[in-house]
Amino acid sequence: MTQAYILTLSCPDRRGLVHAVSGFLLEQGANIEEASQFNDSATGLFFMRVQFACEHTDLAGLKAATAVMADTYEMKWSLHAESEHMKTVLMVSRQGHCLNDLLFRWKSGLLPIDIKAIISNHRDFYQLAASYNIPFHHIPVTAATKAQAEAKQFEIIEAEGAELVVLARYMQVLSNDLCQKLSGRAINIHHSFLPSFKGAKPYYQAHDRGVKLIGATAHYVTADLDEGPIIEQDVARADHTDTVEDLTARGQDTESQVLARAVKWHSEHRVLVNGHKTVVFR
Repeated sequence: MTQAYILTLSCPDRRGLVHAVSGFLLEQGANIEEASQFNDSATGLFFMRVQFACEHTDLAGLKAATAVMADTYEMKWSLHAESEHMKTVLMVSRQGHCLNDLLFRWKSGLLPIDIKAIISNHRDFYQLAASYNIPFHHIPVTAATKAQAEAKQFEIIEAEGAELVVLARYMQVLSNDLCQKLSGRAINIHHSFLPSFKGAKPYYQAHDRGVKLIGATAHYVTADLDEGPIIEQDVARADHTDTVEDLTARGQDTESQVLARAVKWHSEHRVLVNGHKTVVFR
């Protein structure tokens, strides 16, 4: 029976890497269905994503063979069965547009993820979670209980075997410790204005300044607040006729779309971290 796999890798750039990878897959009896590559001249690194099909159904054995090839070229790599949906935990506070959008896309088969739980510091969306038959965990967070709350959150994430954590408008700053534990597997979404407005009610601030562009940024979570490697961004036009409500609605739509694309690409193993940036094989 033919099985589809996705191989991603990065390593110091050198001649013959594409030949080495394609030759290795030929030896495994594989047929390459999709391949993308990027040579970063600034860092001297090579990035590649290959989706292939073969009759090799022993993933452990295939990984062992890949490791031998990868060691020769100092590759950082991962190999996944294409049919395996990524186990995911969603985190949310009181703004539900991104949560609702992700749940609908997941239920419609548009996202290759397996949502195992929803964690929130408020109770607002427990009924929404129940309508999708997803466990809902209410974990209040205060300055005094932050450490204990994050310990409970991480316990749930680990118990569910989550490979991806999505902060779908979760309005609490994660500690450095939790950011490190979730490194490379947590995605956040936030508004991005030109100029930038921080703090409470950003759309009110934007309206007061008469901005002409509003947008959203999806990025990996790091200890540096909202400064992790960017996965996806988009913008929407605004003008003098827009009310605060108009800006808010348009901004939330943009946030939902940008986050959904970032989650999709990550769960399809299309995003490779390149220092403070990402390589996205769309």
